[in-house]
Amino acid sequence: MTDIFENYLSSTGGLSAEEINFSTQFLNPIHLKKGDFFVRENEPCCHIGFIACGAVKAYAIDKEGRENVTCFKFENEFAASFLEFVTQEKSKRSIRAIEDCLIYRISYSDYIHLLGQVTALNEVIKSVMEQEYSQKELYLLNYNNKSAVDKYLHVLSNEQKLIQRVTTQDLASYLGITQRSLTRAKAQIHKPNVL
Repeated sequence: MTDIFENYLSSTGGLSAEEINFSTQFLNPIHLKKGDFFVRENEPCCHIGFIACGAVKAYAIDKEGRENVTCFKFENEFAASFLEFVTQEKSKRSIRAIEDCLIYRISYSDYIHLLGQVTALNEVIKSVMEQEYSQKELYLLNYNNKSAVDKYLHVLSNEQKLIQRVTTQDLASYLGITQRSLTRAKAQIHKPNVL
């Protein structure tokens, strides 16, 4: 199954076949069942992972004990608390499987070794970091200070994967609204026009 990661690295265009083959030997496959943790809040962030199949959510627990979902990651994306991984600090959020997953993970020491051996991977990591930043910016632009209806309309138009694969509770948390508000927004959007 490492061919999924190999295909991903090939698609970046910056690595030779030998570099890709060398890189994949540092990956350890792990299978997560729905509900299993990849990273736990307040625990050391020792790995980053590439999702071969399945999906995860990242969230932090607020003072009232509620999950505040900050993002979802799916196939061909990385699951990590990047900042805490790079600085080797405790994670500020949990990453948990929302579907059964196959994730290829790499430890911090192997990651550092690999970047030293395959310098072209630095461009891949830079691209991943830029994508992370871009996703956060788009999240703020599309979901901050908007009505529940506008937020849900954006999801319908641009993030169908969330509708198909994420629970209503997690989607509401991600959008920063209550489940009830999300249900009302859905009803308002989907109600038939009465003449």
